[in-house]
Amino acid sequence: MELISKYFPQLTDSQKNQFQMLQELYEDWNLKINVVSRKDIDELYLRHVLHSLGIAKIQPFLPGSKILDVGTGGGFPGIPLAILYPEVQFHLVDSIGKKIKVVEEVVEGLQLKNVKATNARVEDVSGKYDFIVSRAVAQMETFVHWVNDKIAKKSLHERKNGILYLKGGDLTEELKVYKNATVFPLYDFFEEDFYETKSVVYLPLKYKG
Repeated sequence: MELISKYFPQLTDSQKNQFQMLQELYEDWNLKINVVSRKDIDELYLRHVLHSLGIAKIQPFLPGSKILDVGTGGGFPGIPLAILYPEVQFHLVDSIGKKIKVVEEVVEGLQLKNVKATNARVEDVSGKYDFIVSRAVAQMETFVHWVNDKIAKKSLHERKNGILYLKGGDLTEELKVYKNATVFPLYDFFEEDFYETKSVVYLPLKYKG
């Protein structure tokens, strides 16, 4: 929890309490449904919570905006971002039912009012969103194919609507077809060794009616 406060010192007491609760909630649910590896549970705040919040260092979300989290798994990056931005609507989607079950239970445990969870393939989800977030669930080309009709027409933020993708390793090859993609290394924001190879990729997408 110190790790979160270190990089996000403006948290309210309510937010601090919600972040604090994550460890117990995920440990409890992991015993029933294995959604996070044992090693990752021990380093939940470093490997999952702070990693998810890396998106906020690149793009803070304005009240009233809508964010789609694709392939959310156990709720990352959506749940930590939803705690950070209580006035933003988050839609967390995963095709695996037991993972969405965990998401729903964690959301209820935290009493988050700004999160909707859906068990579906993203192609079957309707709606338009300001940003689409995810943690490396597919190659960028595949991911763009899944979500390129889900972008809202109007941009609320200075940065155009699009994808904010948490990725690791060398992305040169994968992104060479996307000349307008920007890679933000997370070690520019977080000093821990874990972030040496981690980045947020921003890719603007055009509205499709």
